Amino acid sequence: MFERLKAKLKKFTEKVESIVRKKEEQARAEVVEETAEETPKIAEKAEKTQETVREEEKAVELPATAAVSALEEREAAPPAVEKKRKEEKVEEKKVEEARKAEVGVKRKLGVKEKLKAVFKLEAFLDERDLDAALSDFEEDLLESDVALPVAEAIISNVKEALIGKRRKIGENVSKIVLEALKEALLNVFPEGFDFEEFVRVREKPVKIVFVGVNGTGKTTTIAKIAYFLKERGFSVVLASADTYRTGAVEQLEKHADALNIKVIKHRYGADPAAVVYDAVKYAEAHKKDVVLADTAGRMHTNVNLMEQLRKICRVTRPDLMIFVDEAIAGNDAVERARIFDEYVGIDASILTKADMDVKGGSAISIAYITSKPILFLGTGQKYGDLVKFDPKEFVERILA
Repeated sequence: MFERLKAKLKKFTEKVESIVRKKEEQARAEVVEETAEETPKIAEKAEKTQETVREEEKAVELPATAAVSALEEREAAPPAVEKKRKEEKVEEKKVEEARKAEVGVKRKLGVKEKLKAVFKLEAFLDERDLDAALSDFEEDLLESDVALPVAEAIISNVKEALIGKRRKIGENVSKIVLEALKEALLNVFPEGFDFEEFVRVREKPVKIVFVGVNGTGKTTTIAKIAYFLKERGFSVVLASADTYRTGAVEQLEKHADALNIKVIKHRYGADPAAVVYDAVKYAEAHKKDVVLADTAGRMHTNVNLMEQLRKICRVTRPDLMIFVDEAIAGNDAVERARIFDEYVGIDASILTKADMDVKGGSAISIAYITSKPILFLGTGQKYGDLVKFDPKEFVERILA
C-alpha cells in the first residue's frame, strides 16, 4: 500500500540530503581556505619572535676580555653580591624559556584551533536552499492524491522544521529530514480515536450511522464493524435504512445471517429515519449494545437525499456519524467527505480498498480537511479485513 507516497517522500529526503551535504562541503572549504591563509602569518610571527630571542641571546654574550674581568670582579665581590647575580641569571633563564614555550604553543594552537573548527561547523539552511526541492515535493504530494490545502500545510510544516535551523556538520542528515517529515505529517492529523473504548464507555445502545456514496463498500464495512464488535463481546443490531436501492435490504440481510445478527427493516421506499428509530427501540428493549445503521448511498449533490440524512440525525441523535469512501477515490473522496461533513457533521471516517491504494494521500487529506479521525482501513473482502488506523503507525510506515 501507498507505494507512490513512500517513493515521493524518499525522493524528497534524498534531495534535502544532497543540499545539506553541499552546504557542509562549502563550510569545510571556507575553513580550510581561511586556515591556509592564516598559517603562514602565524609561522612568520613565530619566526620573528625566535629572531628576537636569538638577538637577545647575542646581546648578553660578553667578549673574552670582558668575561675575564667579570670573573675577576666576581671572585673579588662579596658573597651577597655574587648570590644576587646568580639569582638574576636564573630569572633571566626562566624568562627566556617561558618566551620560547609561548611561541611554540601559539604556533601549535593557531593551526589546531582552525582545524578543530571544521568539526564544529553548522550547516544553515535558508528558504533559497530548499525552494526548488520544496516546489517539486509539493507537486509530488499532489500526484499522490494529497489535496492542495493539505500539501501546502505539509510544506509549511517542513519549512518550519528545516529552514533557519543550524545543524552540526556530521549529524545524520537522513534522520534530520525524516524527523522533519514525520512531524510535518503528524501535524495534519487530528488526535487519534479509540473506537472500541468509545463503544465501551458510551451509554447503551450506542447509535452509529454510516454515510457515503454508492459502490464504496459501505454495507460491507458495516458488516466488518459488526464482526469487530461481536469479537470483543458487544451485542449488535443492524438497521437497513437504505430503503431506496433495490437489493439493499437483501445485501445487509445476507451479512446479518452470516454473522447471526438481527436486522430491522421496513418496506421498499419507507422513511429511513423510521427504520433507524425502530432499530434503536428494539436495541433498548432487548438490551443490545450497539445499533449500526446503513443509509442510502446517496451522491453528495442530491439535496433531497442529504436532507433525509439530516432527518435521521434529528430523530435518532446518533452517537457517531461515520463517513465511508474508497481510499483509491483520491480527491473525489476528499471532496465528498467535506460536503457530508458540512451537511450532517461526520465524526470519523473509514477508507475501503486501502490494499489497492498505491498513492496514499486520501487518508491524510480526509483527516485534515474534515479535522476528524480515520478509524479503520478496509484491506479486503473478509470480515476480519479491517485494520485500525493509527496516525503514528501510518506515518512510520510510509517513511520506512
